[in-house]
Amino acid sequence: MSAAKKKKKMLLITLVKSPIGYSKRHKGTVRALGLRKIRQTVEQEDTLVIRGMLDKVNHLVRIEEQGKK
Repeated sequence: MSAAKKKKKMLLITLVKSPIGYSKRHKGTVRALGLRKIRQTVEQEDTLVIRGMLDKVNHLVRIEEQGKK
């Protein structure tokens, strides 16, 4: 199976807590993930870079793995 035909694993990331009162780095990480408002959900590819970002702000977000379709 070629790489183009493989479905990439995706993550649904929801901002559940405001980054106000946290460091600029946490705020920047939340913005870099594409999150701007509380309860906003974005879909990101499951990569090591994204996982590292989520590890730093795991107290602010909810992470759901989206199953392969």
